Amino acid sequence: MLTNTKLVSIGNFDLKLNHLLIIGILALSFSVSFLLRSQAADFGFELNEFDPFFNYRATQYIVDNGIGAYYEWNDSLSWYPTGRDISSNSQVLLHLTAAITYWIFGGGLDLYDFTILFPVVFGSLSAIVIFALVRVIGGTTAGLFSALLFSVSLPILIRGPIGWFKSEPLGLFFGLLTVYLLLSGINSKNKKVAFAKLIGAGIFTVFSISAWGGNQFFILPISFFFIILPFLRTDHKFIMWAIPLYTITTILVSFGFERVSSNLVFGLGGIALIVSNLFLLSCIFIQNKNSKNKTRNSLLFLFALIIIAPSIVILDYDTRTLPFPTHRYVNAMNPFLTTTDPLVDSVAEHATTTQAQSFLFHSVLMIFSGTGIWLIIKNIQNKNSSFIKNDMLSFSLILGLFGVYISSTFVRLEVFASIGVIILASLGLTALTKEFFKNKPDNQKPISKLIKLPFVAGIIILLIIPMIYPVGADLFSLTKAPPTIMNGGSSYTIGTTDWLDSMEWIKNNTPKDAVVAAWWDYGYWISTMGERATLADNSTVSTRIIENIARMLLSNPDEAWHLLQEMQADYILVFVAGDKLRTDSLDSLYVLRGGGDESKKQWFMRIAGYDESQFLHSNGSDGTDYFFNETLLGKMFPFSPLGYVNPNDSSQQSPTYVPGTIGIYVKDIKYPSDGDGPLRLVYASSGFVEEKPGPMIGVFIYEINKEYKPVS
Repeated sequence: MLTNTKLVSIGNFDLKLNHLLIIGILALSFSVSFLLRSQAADFGFELNEFDPFFNYRATQYIVDNGIGAYYEWNDSLSWYPTGRDISSNSQVLLHLTAAITYWIFGGGLDLYDFTILFPVVFGSLSAIVIFALVRVIGGTTAGLFSALLFSVSLPILIRGPIGWFKSEPLGLFFGLLTVYLLLSGINSKNKKVAFAKLIGAGIFTVFSISAWGGNQFFILPISFFFIILPFLRTDHKFIMWAIPLYTITTILVSFGFERVSSNLVFGLGGIALIVSNLFLLSCIFIQNKNSKNKTRNSLLFLFALIIIAPSIVILDYDTRTLPFPTHRYVNAMNPFLTTTDPLVDSVAEHATTTQAQSFLFHSVLMIFSGTGIWLIIKNIQNKNSSFIKNDMLSFSLILGLFGVYISSTFVRLEVFASIGVIILASLGLTALTKEFFKNKPDNQKPISKLIKLPFVAGIIILLIIPMIYPVGADLFSLTKAPPTIMNGGSSYTIGTTDWLDSMEWIKNNTPKDAVVAAWWDYGYWISTMGERATLADNSTVSTRIIENIARMLLSNPDEAWHLLQEMQADYILVFVAGDKLRTDSLDSLYVLRGGGDESKKQWFMRIAGYDESQFLHSNGSDGTDYFFNETLLGKMFPFSPLGYVNPNDSSQQSPTYVPGTIGIYVKDIKYPSDGDGPLRLVYASSGFVEEKPGPMIGVFIYEINKEYKPVS
């Protein structure tokens, strides 16, 4: 064939045309992924979202003080006054990898800029890793399909754009590398190579979980795969040492990482690995002991495990005799817990995945997955026509099913569904291609080129459609969003400097030992960019403190002032987003529902355990008179309701709330800078000060009046 044409020989290696084709497709996959992930830079070259700012600060600490000091670091700017022990509850490998790669490749680049590019590079490199993984499962063609599909996968792209210096890009890179090394190891015919790869798989399992705790969900399909492996493989002597080698390596290496050892070894992940290994060894023993009924006895043993193991977990959930992961991980495994923890539910990335989102994310790939599975299973008995082994097909199916199930709870976990679907779709496309282009026997008429060309064109069109349709929700539109600090996490696709300017003001105009109170969403921004201590931040290590902050914000001003004194806060920050309406009125009119604290206040109420009806009208958004007149948060909003209007018919207006209407607000600063109340407004960002119609981003910083004399 033309693709096997030798181009040049280098020692014992012959460079052929197909090698150039593989290199070209992988380079294309990397480039497409890199460009799509980099679109957000059009709004500003900044870190994106919240966690990346802490991760940057932690990396900076390593660069400035060394790795040893990092493990001894108690961050005094977090969770004032107790601080936070960083190495025990952080993504340690993310910080270490970033610091080490910066020392090697950083050159003269500023660390902040380096961390902005870091997720784009590792996220794009993952396309090459998934090629290697799927190549082990289904061959080179399937691997190339997977690299291309990975590079344009929407769930993966939106969890790893430029500036997204969070867990997922590096975590998925390490996670996919883990699975590749594991499958490659157990498929290797060279025992020395298998030994090295399995040890590497164990090491990178721990690395992946340390970089992103979500990678524990890779452990579950791997464990289930181990359970069915004795039924799929006949080389029992090999897997009897290979699988325990991987597991033992994983457990031993995890003891070098404080957070991983506690969450993995003594959690469901470690239990799943240990139980699956014990079952594998026991099953092989049973099969060898009684060769006559070995399959029946092994299946009975498997059935007993399937019944007993979940029963123990369910019965133990209330007593907690066995160690359990945090609520987030239990929630992901049990979708019925979705609404039981308001703090977890308040996080946007923990929203339950809808059917519309699943179809938008995977659409055509689900068709290829189903078709491919059918074709593969159809031909699996014919070893001459099948390109995938039983164990590799089984692992692909297990990974796909687990991915779809896990992602059904949190939209953040759609990356696992995406990986599973990409692998199955790649195998499906390969099966279709091989079925369509395979050489026919002499007695069968070959498929004409007039039919083959439309087939290829149809496949290309099906793959392109999700990239350009639906308009406004296409791949390019959804991956081009401003960095969160440029729009405050609001619903507006704009880039402003309100938050950056506010953090600069805090750094330059407040005492270095000042403590800033704010909702936990903004903690990392304040401690990293403002360089001041906060009461709570995005690590959410203390639910109790977050609940206290919510109660403080919803208390009456005098009671809230007392609570702020107990918290030792010096300043308090609030964020409001809305639309300034175009009007001929002398007063500026606003609609406040843009994604700031005005839109989060119902979560404050739920987390505090308060009845929302006291604070909100029946539309669940606009505050009541009680909210604006009797709570500290309501008085911190520098707005007051003017009236209410029907959004579908502006002629229907009312001075009081009527169901079906929304509030119209005017500026009203209740705590001016020269006032004698519990707070004094000392800073308002430019979005509030400037009189421009359109989206309004307002960051407001109040100084707590230590001389205030509460009535009560």
